[in-house]
Amino acid sequence: MFGLVLLVNTAAANAQLPDFTPLVESASPAVVNISTKQKAPAPGANPHFPDLEGLPPIFREFFERSIPEMPHGRQQPDAQSLGSGFIISNDGYVLTNNHVVADADEIIVRLPDRSEMEATLVGADPRTDVALLKLDASGLPTVKLGKSSSLKAGEWVLAIGSPFGFDHTVTAGIVSATGRNLPNESYVPFIQTDVAINPGNSGGPLFNLQGEVVGINSQIFTRSGGFMGLSFAIPIDIAMDVADQLRTDGKVSRGWLGVVIQDVNRGLAESFGLERPAGALVAQVLDGGPAAKGGLRVGDVILSVDGSNIDMSADLPHLIGTIKPDSEAKLGIVRDGDRQTLIVRIGAMPEEGERVATSESAEKSSNRLGVKVSELTAEQKSSLDLPGGVVITEVMNGPAAMIGLRPGDVITHLANQAIDTASTFGRVAEQLPKNRSVSMRVLRQGRASFITFKLAE
Repeated sequence: MFGLVLLVNTAAANAQLPDFTPLVESASPAVVNISTKQKAPAPGANPHFPDLEGLPPIFREFFERSIPEMPHGRQQPDAQSLGSGFIISNDGYVLTNNHVVADADEIIVRLPDRSEMEATLVGADPRTDVALLKLDASGLPTVKLGKSSSLKAGEWVLAIGSPFGFDHTVTAGIVSATGRNLPNESYVPFIQTDVAINPGNSGGPLFNLQGEVVGINSQIFTRSGGFMGLSFAIPIDIAMDVADQLRTDGKVSRGWLGVVIQDVNRGLAESFGLERPAGALVAQVLDGGPAAKGGLRVGDVILSVDGSNIDMSADLPHLIGTIKPDSEAKLGIVRDGDRQTLIVRIGAMPEEGERVATSESAEKSSNRLGVKVSELTAEQKSSLDLPGGVVITEVMNGPAAMIGLRPGDVITHLANQAIDTASTFGRVAEQLPKNRSVSMRVLRQGRASFITFKLAE
């Protein structure tokens, strides 16, 4: 009796699960296997994991280059990379990950009928890890493209790829979250899923139940090197915008604001008069950048861009990045506790470059924070692009030591007040409230950030 009930309940549960068979049959013909060849690495280099250089240790791009171990004394052959991709137009345009084809001397695309074609790299964008290839062919099968912006957590999704070289392997799961921000990935709000992803799935499509591509499988979270239930896909909306720019211009242009930002925690929210922690706190405004020209100031909290709310500070870069350079954007901000709107003309993201400055110390003054400070010299102000401020020369036992301040740190703001001289710093420090969050802006090696602390009774 009990066995019969269990059988019926199991059948009912199975009946509620989606049938992926039609989706796989219709979509598989447009999913391809990608392999690359490149010159053998220099002696002593590791040819097995060239994709991993520069990545955070805990976020390994999981599609390692699959090369058999060569016996000692034999010459290492050209490196081969294995990944996936999908055809987006019948005249041969293919999307994949940049790290699948990076530094390749030859790119080979294998179609489902096992025929192979050499592909041309139209262009690649390392910032989003998207690459666009072109096959010299026509009448090819294509995938249907969906809208990643309509995805919701809990939806079923399916991946097709070539893990470990096993062509057209199908795995399924659900959307775990959307808009996920990863370390060192400022311009991609990733789709997080629990779809099983392994080496070789890189660059392959992520489908919704309608058979539409909603993402490109790109990364996994792992401590072991294998799948641990957290995979990340590039939203197709972003990937197609990149592909369109690569096809028409050969490069990708992004909007740029010219600020250094940080998250707003509970203490900072209280200090800046916010109801809850939200937004991107402006810790530094780059001289001559769009933000500076538009009137944005240090200490402003950006809460929205063109009506899109900013919950975490990491939301700001990809929102600004999607705006075309030389376009105007409406920024909702909080300044001195008041909500305001600024109209800023967005600039074009500059090439690589970062300004780093340090400073020394001189004349001292003391205060109840437990630090000794000196005023910045004219030369220091010029090198740091600061109108004023004080540099910490000594940290003693007290609140400053507890919050991690160091000699050489430059303090430009305290309790929402600009610090121009040592006497101003001492006066503001003496008036700090007790048992209430206080903000301080600190410049360390040229990079600014806000911190908060409380003075006990």
